[in-house]
Amino acid sequence: MTSASHPTAADIGLDSHTLQVTPGVLTIDLDAIVANWKALESRTVPAECSAVIKADAYGCGLTPVTRKLASAGCKTFFVATLAEAKQAREAAPKAVIYVLNGLFANCGDDFAKIDARPVIGDLNELAEWDAFRRTRGWRGQAALQINTGMNRLGLNPDEARGLAPRIREPDHGIALVLSHLACAEDVANPMNGRQLAAFRDVASEFSGVPASLVNSSGIFLGPHFHMDLARPGAALYGLNPTSGTDNPMQPVIGLKVRIAQIRNVPKDETVGYGALWHAKRPTRLAIVSAGYADGYFRAASGIEGTRSAQVVVAGQRCPIVGRVSMDLMAIDITDVPHGAVRRGHFVTLIGDGITADELSHHFGTIGYEVLTSLGHRYARDYRGAVPGSKTAAEKPATEPEKSPADPEGASA
Repeated sequence: MTSASHPTAADIGLDSHTLQVTPGVLTIDLDAIVANWKALESRTVPAECSAVIKADAYGCGLTPVTRKLASAGCKTFFVATLAEAKQAREAAPKAVIYVLNGLFANCGDDFAKIDARPVIGDLNELAEWDAFRRTRGWRGQAALQINTGMNRLGLNPDEARGLAPRIREPDHGIALVLSHLACAEDVANPMNGRQLAAFRDVASEFSGVPASLVNSSGIFLGPHFHMDLARPGAALYGLNPTSGTDNPMQPVIGLKVRIAQIRNVPKDETVGYGALWHAKRPTRLAIVSAGYADGYFRAASGIEGTRSAQVVVAGQRCPIVGRVSMDLMAIDITDVPHGAVRRGHFVTLIGDGITADELSHHFGTIGYEVLTSLGHRYARDYRGAVPGSKTAAEKPATEPEKSPADPEGASA
């Protein structure tokens, strides 16, 4: 039997050499992503439930996530960029793929080659798209984005109304009209109702064209927000879409990193850059091979007078002490029994009760940024990969483990 702090290659799904040299292992539970999608789908029926897979599927891996969701029955995907659309098309050959950031100049051929649909939010974009379709004889479709208050991308309501008559044309090319909620996570925010009313008013003029308004949190605002198509993103990956209540989604991410060294620090000594943490007792430290270059924010540092983030060591929560640096951080393991953990063991940064949402409070951000910041030096262990795909575990793009005696280095 193996301990959680000292897993074997078989436990993690990596070959023994990769496990030996990796500083950390990021586990992504693809079955949990599917379970989350199905739970959201059940809430949106009869509306279709799509999946937002932009930003490398929120850091979870666009290709394996898309493959898995497509095999589970997801038919429509949203990405941010054309490059992401190309990757998604390879993973889901029959899916409908929308590109949220719209049509860049002279990119029509690229959309046509992979049958992707731009989400158009500007009259100049629309004019270029129409010209491309006309000159190439391309029958591909697009979405129109309506600005109802986000004031980021999108046609203003009056501009959109002016385009409504085109739906009477046999080849109008509009497959979807959509808008985006600015405050969906705040159920009581009156802006939700204002945006709903504004979008309904415009969408009603596009008779027969499906409409889409809700993101993850928007799904929980109720069926009157759902319309024809829901676009969950963060909730698929285990983040809590219901602010202030228990998370209804299954956890997806686990992150374990290796201990490079265990050292003793005398009372009154300092730890880390800036000497901002003092040992108030003889202290035992675990020096862990992860830092802000790996997406573990410097804001989680253990500085005098602040509450630092915690990690799990041998089943116990232990605080970070001193500054989180680029590649390393220090953990106070004084209260962990001697012999329970040693150099080379793993500690848990996400998992065992620690969530990305919890870390976001220490990082001073949101769970979205936590997930999309996770570095690429970790080996990736995919649980529940589609049979026959190459994705099961991915090796990290990293050098072999540092010697525990090596200093962090001047470049840190």
